[in-house]
Amino acid sequence: MKSTVFAAAALGLMAFASSASAAGVGACLITKTDTNPFFVKMKEGATAKAKELGVDLKTYAGKIDGDSESQVAAIESCIADGAKGILITASDTKGIVPTVKKARDAGLLVIALDTPLDPIDAADATFATDNLEAGKLIGAWAAATLGDKAKDAKIGFLDLTPSQPTVDVLRDQGFMMGYGIDVKDPNKIGDETDPRIVGHDVTNGNEEGGRKAMENLLQKDNTITVIHTINEPAAVGAYQALKAVGLESQVLIVSVDGGCPGVKSVAEGVIGATSQQYPLQMAALGIEAIAAFAKDGTKPKPTEGKNFFDTGVNLVTDKPATGVKSIDTKEGLAKCWG
Repeated sequence: MKSTVFAAAALGLMAFASSASAAGVGACLITKTDTNPFFVKMKEGATAKAKELGVDLKTYAGKIDGDSESQVAAIESCIADGAKGILITASDTKGIVPTVKKARDAGLLVIALDTPLDPIDAADATFATDNLEAGKLIGAWAAATLGDKAKDAKIGFLDLTPSQPTVDVLRDQGFMMGYGIDVKDPNKIGDETDPRIVGHDVTNGNEEGGRKAMENLLQKDNTITVIHTINEPAAVGAYQALKAVGLESQVLIVSVDGGCPGVKSVAEGVIGATSQQYPLQMAALGIEAIAAFAKDGTKPKPTEGKNFFDTGVNLVTDKPATGVKSIDTKEGLAKCWG
């Protein structure tokens, strides 16, 4: 396996390499689900790095996106097992905080992956895509692609869950900022008053949820022209709903993830553009950070100028827009996952 140190350097990242053996160090990875390709790749990165460093890794996942109860139970198990650290993609970014505090009080290093806790400093560190920037990129691309038509667009939002986890809020509000919509309270979904917005619905981050949410929005207004989706599985579900009623050519779909199936959907014209993130990198660096912490108490530091460790993002599209930096699907496929 290529060392994470070199992979990190290629993305302009810092790696938490430790030459000392981490044998005997226990770590836990807790993801939202074990079916979404994003979390599958995250588990792959953590597992490979744990094997490389001799870390004893246990993995847990919720039954569905939003299953915080299973994540609470997983943290309790990690504490009881005497783990040195936890990597978690929280389903309920506020509700999980008391249990995370319990873990930190017990001496565990807790690192949020992909989804910041609320507040962000409830974890020792956060390794994530700049989800606000990811949203801004697809919002700016959509507005630039539509040109003069952007001012009269009908826009729908396929979000994640009713609890509005931070990753959901950041991508949603980022899209609006990039597109040129007044977001009102940037920490809340759904309070905006822009007349172009048809509405919001939730998807649980999967295809079936995306299909149902798209059907719901079409019942409100079947002249929708732009759809922002929380991730690519939801985007594919939205496309299926649109195609079923012959409206697939009417709607510009944008998303966030950058998994190989999603990038292929961009190449096929199902998704117009997606912001690509790097889950394997997040998890591998997280394991290295736990190993370093177990060795001498070192804790990871955030990217300069940010309150989290930025693991990078690229806009992927085969239809570049003026003023919006992007890579094409050929390069996106070379960097994708899943």
